[in-house]
Amino acid sequence: MRTIGITGTGYYLPSKVVTNKDLEKTIDTTDEWIFSKVGVKERRIASSQEATSDLALYAAQNAIRDANIHAEDVDLIVLATSSPDMVQPPTASIVQGKLGSYNAAAFDVGAVCAGFVYAISVGFSMMVAEPSYKHVLVIGAETYSRIMDWKDRSTCVFFGDGAGACILSEVSEGKGIMTKYLMTEGQGASVIQFLAGGSRYPATHETLDKNMHRFQMEGKAVWDFATRVMPFAVRKVVNDAGLSIDDIDWLFPHQANINIIQKCFKDLGVPMEKTYTTIAQYANTSGASVIITLAEAAKKGLLKKGDRIVLVGFGGGLSYGAMLLEW
Repeated sequence: MRTIGITGTGYYLPSKVVTNKDLEKTIDTTDEWIFSKVGVKERRIASSQEATSDLALYAAQNAIRDANIHAEDVDLIVLATSSPDMVQPPTASIVQGKLGSYNAAAFDVGAVCAGFVYAISVGFSMMVAEPSYKHVLVIGAETYSRIMDWKDRSTCVFFGDGAGACILSEVSEGKGIMTKYLMTEGQGASVIQFLAGGSRYPATHETLDKNMHRFQMEGKAVWDFATRVMPFAVRKVVNDAGLSIDDIDWLFPHQANINIIQKCFKDLGVPMEKTYTTIAQYANTSGASVIITLAEAAKKGLLKKGDRIVLVGFGGGLSYGAMLLEW
């Protein structure tokens, strides 16, 4: 079996910054409350000319450049998003056309905040199964500012827009992706949802009047889920590799809430020095947060060859998963 690993990373954040102080002017909240409860100081918001495919495109171009390949070298594009440009076509198809990766198949993966971990697992598995795939582009991209109710302080303070991407290619034996684990608890599917616009509740005047075209989340249920499954998923991929938690050099979790991250790290016995966070600057970018954080850490030169890294995501579905790789 070929050894597959990450050979390039990239990310993109919109230029517009919205701080907690800015939100204080429009909703009943405070900078102190948001930072203490979530860990966010500011977030990036896409311009009126930017959609999810645009953010994804810029991140993809940076990842391709970092991997020292060309757009036409990409054989497959897997894009994780829960805020697509539109219901049809797949946002990945739009990106493929804009990018000029005309030799690539392209499709979306929907696993909400666990999206990137799902997408990279799919890309890896397809490379293992299909030897003709030499380079796979995996993207996580979200524009949550378009699906938020900006009057709902229980959700809108958490999220921001952004995209990250990586290239999967063949690497030296003993390097690259070692183990992965994906799981869903569908009985909790209603905990995180966006009700209208699909086949269950098509867009009508009634759905608009009932404010059904907005992201909804049960915060306490998400906390309970995340603090339970994140440590489990991390232990699962580490144990499956025949390693111990102490063997891990870096742990990059979904950037949902700094308090969730700290609680899970304490549970695992992992010091916070073994992670890098972006939640304070970029907020929760859902399916893009893990790869944005990994890509920024790589760009800053924090990762060394041979580092053992765990990526872990959790979110709507309820979906979660983890991956262990050697850098």
